[in-house]
Amino acid sequence: MECIVLAGGLGTRLRNVIDDLPKCMAPVGNQPFLYYTLKYLERQNVSHIILSLGYKYDFILNWIDKSVWPFKISYSIEESPAGTGGAIKLSMSKSIEDCFLVINGDTYFDVSINNLFNKHLEYKADITIALKPMKNFSRYGNVIIDGNQRIVMFQEKQNCINGLVNGGVYLINKNSGLFENQNHNFSFETDILQKYYSNKNFYASINDGYFIDIGIPEDYCKADIELPKFFK
Repeated sequence: MECIVLAGGLGTRLRNVIDDLPKCMAPVGNQPFLYYTLKYLERQNVSHIILSLGYKYDFILNWIDKSVWPFKISYSIEESPAGTGGAIKLSMSKSIEDCFLVINGDTYFDVSINNLFNKHLEYKADITIALKPMKNFSRYGNVIIDGNQRIVMFQEKQNCINGLVNGGVYLINKNSGLFENQNHNFSFETDILQKYYSNKNFYASINDGYFIDIGIPEDYCKADIELPKFFK
């Protein structure tokens, strides 16, 4: 299995706590957040990591050069901002498999990739998304699925008592054609997921594993306390 890690984020909302570091390098415990992402992928037996980089990428490369990992690491570096969709499209050139994993570099979601892959094959899906059940949330949109776990709607962010949020873990088929006619800079969420869910095979895999998104200071501080416990 190959995995694209979207690690080009600036971390604008975290400036007061991480200064000008790339968001994936925000210190958590005594390691950058990216360390826990890579340890998770190691546990999941991923064999090839493609790091999609942008902001201050040299800082990340220097850290990787000082580390030893049991998988191949490739790099896809944006010369200019490409959005989440453009970053995936650019990174696909480094991939050799027909199906690849994509995860957000600022989110940790403890999902069994093997189970996700099996469901992806079962559904014959173009994209399979790992969803997290959540209660009383407003920070995330709600994903609506039918009885066959096909995605039928992406609801905008709003107060929601009970629902399913996009956990930022995807399995994508290269031959789906979804990226072929896109420009350099586009959003995966808006220009792919929300645009094509009604006429492409987008399916869900519901997972209740540990989930944290460090995009805001409150959850970053929470990750700093909680996440290292999983890697003692």
